[in-house]
Amino acid sequence: MEPEEGEAPIKADDMDRLVMFKIQRPVYHESYLRSHILHRKEKSRTVRQKMAKLCQCSSQRAKSALLSFLPILSWLPKYPVREYLFQDVVSGLSTGVVQLPQGLAYAMLAAVPPIYGLYSSFYPVLLYTFFGTSRHISIGTFAVISLMIGGVVVREVPDFPTPPPINGSNVSAGANVILRDAKRVEVAVVLTTLVGIIQIVLGILRFGFVAIYLTEPLVRGFTTAAAVHVVVSQLKYLLGVKTKRYSGPLSVIFSVQAVLAHITSTNMATAVLGLVCLVFLYGVKYLNERFKKKMPVPIPGEIIIVMVSTGISYGMKLARDYEVDVVGEIPTRLLAPVAPNVRLVPSLLTDSFAIAVVGFSMGISMGKIFALKHNYSVDGNQELIAFGLCNFISSFFQTITVSCSMSRSLVQESTGGKTQIAGLLGSLLVLLVIVAVGFVFEPLPQTALAAIIMVNLLGMFKQFRDIPALWGTSKIELAIWLVTFAASVLLGLDYGLLSAVTFALLTVIYRTQRPKNAVLGRVGNTGLYYDLEEYEEATECEGIKIFHSNSSIYFANCDLYVSALKEKTGVNPEHLQAARKAQKRQKGNCRVTCSPKRRVEDNEESTTHEILSFDKTTEEQADGAPGELCVQADSEDAAFVGSSGSVRSVILDWTHVAFVDSVGAKAIKQVIREYAEVDIGVVIAGCDRNLLSELDQLQFFTGMINTEMLFPTLHDAVLHCQHSPANITS
Repeated sequence: MEPEEGEAPIKADDMDRLVMFKIQRPVYHESYLRSHILHRKEKSRTVRQKMAKLCQCSSQRAKSALLSFLPILSWLPKYPVREYLFQDVVSGLSTGVVQLPQGLAYAMLAAVPPIYGLYSSFYPVLLYTFFGTSRHISIGTFAVISLMIGGVVVREVPDFPTPPPINGSNVSAGANVILRDAKRVEVAVVLTTLVGIIQIVLGILRFGFVAIYLTEPLVRGFTTAAAVHVVVSQLKYLLGVKTKRYSGPLSVIFSVQAVLAHITSTNMATAVLGLVCLVFLYGVKYLNERFKKKMPVPIPGEIIIVMVSTGISYGMKLARDYEVDVVGEIPTRLLAPVAPNVRLVPSLLTDSFAIAVVGFSMGISMGKIFALKHNYSVDGNQELIAFGLCNFISSFFQTITVSCSMSRSLVQESTGGKTQIAGLLGSLLVLLVIVAVGFVFEPLPQTALAAIIMVNLLGMFKQFRDIPALWGTSKIELAIWLVTFAASVLLGLDYGLLSAVTFALLTVIYRTQRPKNAVLGRVGNTGLYYDLEEYEEATECEGIKIFHSNSSIYFANCDLYVSALKEKTGVNPEHLQAARKAQKRQKGNCRVTCSPKRRVEDNEESTTHEILSFDKTTEEQADGAPGELCVQADSEDAAFVGSSGSVRSVILDWTHVAFVDSVGAKAIKQVIREYAEVDIGVVIAGCDRNLLSELDQLQFFTGMINTEMLFPTLHDAVLHCQHSPANITS
């Protein structure tokens, strides 16, 4: 294969290293392919036969279905005890130690008593061991989900007002709080039941793909906004300030305003203890991160804070003498199963769907990260079912909605966890606290839990670093991040998530409205075609315009596609027809103008007039003889018609066109007719076989449009146009 003129020759050494191919075949068009090359397989099975085969049961299919529903049966019999058990034990104990304080703390975010956070750290983890496919994520309470639950709970059961005096005495404030908490637990449990049902149904319907609509910038902006909500909600616990808990739009602003308004009533003992816990936990986090490769296990800063602050609170009687808020009564028992209150379902359905999607998205995102790192697979649909069963079954035992905790998952993976056994052992440690030593944590100050929550969210605030990174890579993804963050902070997490997803989908529409359009040229003797405006080596084929667009053609952008086609190629059929008509008129006028002047006698006044084909104003602007003006106009029209008339063929490159709807098909057929009226042929290249089937269903190939206008590759189309009679005679 000889290089063309102007093309750098390939060196001999390079020729030896390159894999060469040479194909000699005729130019194929779609009609020839269908009649001689490709033949569709006959699909003789009826719908009834397909359904019968789908419903057939065999031992192999039954076994596969069982292993899919209970993944533990596929890995537990092969569990290498000597290799994995010790590492799973160490990882499980480390994760359990972190799970204890987080369970207590995140229950506060959900606006329920702390013991329900411990329940949620046992039952769901136990169930996930049997149904989950990820080996490293830690199931249980999570800050973002707990905060979303808390917003719904407080909305449905707000703080009771101070009761009026009855018979000269006030109703016990403690009884008021107990009644309020009981109602809030009832709401949280029903919400968890609904979340579980939604996740199970989505999993059965194979809707594991819903997570793809929550893009990474959206999730990171959302979790950063959730971290802002969490930190603001914990300020009053950290400082010991008594304020109302807000939810809904602008709740962050109202909460900050309330804390600042009551800042003078700060409990100094609470504030000092909370700040000391913050500093200590931050230092431990720094050391764990700095020396994580040298430490066998990270320093359990959270459990140290819980134990030390509980001891100080108990020894110094902080609750009694200094009015420091503490966790309070923790019953050391498991609760009997209770059916949820179905009367609350209508008011919680919308919120439960948002929580279900966010909770699953967090889990599957972390699961895929660890699966890629450790070379195993995670089934999105089975994860949906697993999360749904964890939430649905556990809700009967008074738990709140659970998801994957990022901080605990990192602990479980970094400490050597190999399988779900690690999470199971961590949940057994939580069970020991629930049934035996839960009362020990009753003096635990709430300010210590607030400090634990805030420090665990430091990683989320590091996501602000995404802003400069996205500025340099993708402005659209940066807009998604910022809109998600702003909407979630100002409107609340529920409305913020809805606004973020809507905006993300609008960016997809925006991208289809602004596709990359180009006129392609051939690169040397390669058979490759690239953008003429970007590559010097690309040269335009004589008499041929190749139009490329990387967008599908449908009702929303078909007009833009046609407009871009005419603008980029510089060949507009309407303008070409108008120019040709103007040229004919000018030729006729010029013949009249260039003829000798005729004299007409006016019978009444005996005056003489000159008959001209132009008025006085035109003559003054032309500043020359009438014949000169006609020649100038004629040459301009001739130049336009000549430049456009040299194009005999237009090729539509549909290599990147995924689909065409009925409106788009009609628009393409119309533009093909318009070009045909000015003697320009239009052909289509690179059309996918699935797209061809859609075009057949749309009856695209009718009338003057047939399958001989379609070519499998762009090079086929170019060779056809170069050797067509129109181009040869021109």
